[in-house]
Amino acid sequence: MKQPFCDIMICDEMVRQYLPQIRAEVVSRMVIQRGLSQKCVAGYMGLTPAAVCQYVSRKRGCKCIEISDDLNEVIDRWTWSLINGDRTVTICDICTCVQKEIRE
Repeated sequence: MKQPFCDIMICDEMVRQYLPQIRAEVVSRMVIQRGLSQKCVAGYMGLTPAAVCQYVSRKRGCKCIEISDDLNEVIDRWTWSLINGDRTVTICDICTCVQKEIRE
């Protein structure tokens, strides 16, 4: 994706308000859809198994952002990149999708 103009306030809002929900979605897809263990997912994401459990149960990361088709694609790419170890999805990719969603 093309690198957007970055603003520290937008980055801060992204990390605090939106990334937890997106992370919860990635965790859920890895555990529920892909059938990976919570311990395995914790290792992929650098989280504790307890945090993974909270994301899966939506005790963490539950916000009201609607997941657009573009964001859904980025979440799928992030999920696969974690499993495959290629780390090709960036915070800017996620931020660009969320910013489009917010503006619409």
